Amino acid sequence: MDQHTLTNIIYVAIFFLGALAFGIGPIVIVKLLSPSSATRNVTNKTGQLIECGMVPIGTAWIRFGIIYYHYALIFLAFDVDVLFLFPVAVAYNSPQFVIRDFVEVLIFVGILSLAVVYAWVKGVFTWEQRKYRHQ
Repeated sequence: MDQHTLTNIIYVAIFFLGALAFGIGPIVIVKLLSPSSATRNVTNKTGQLIECGMVPIGTAWIRFGIIYYHYALIFLAFDVDVLFLFPVAVAYNSPQFVIRDFVEVLIFVGILSLAVVYAWVKGVFTWEQRKYRHQ
């Protein structure tokens, strides 16, 4: 093998070892630094799914309002659209078509703004606090 191929193999091996360290490292650190796994048995909470320091109220099988999913979908849509603006800004940097590129990006952002206005008119952004019965 020549020197260039060997250097590339070493870079890939270092990257692979770094990826393993990032993946396995937190697990090893938690096992080394956390208290023993018998802490749930001391407080008689072995049937509890999570241990956050607070006594849970009711069961985990409650109904969530549809508004949570609306917020998630709107966030996802706008997150992807904003991420789309970065390659657009890089692609539209020719000095010959400055006005045309600006108008195209303005149309794209305008369509996004129409989506926000539509969601606002439909009442997606109004948060009504509901009271749930604890079981």
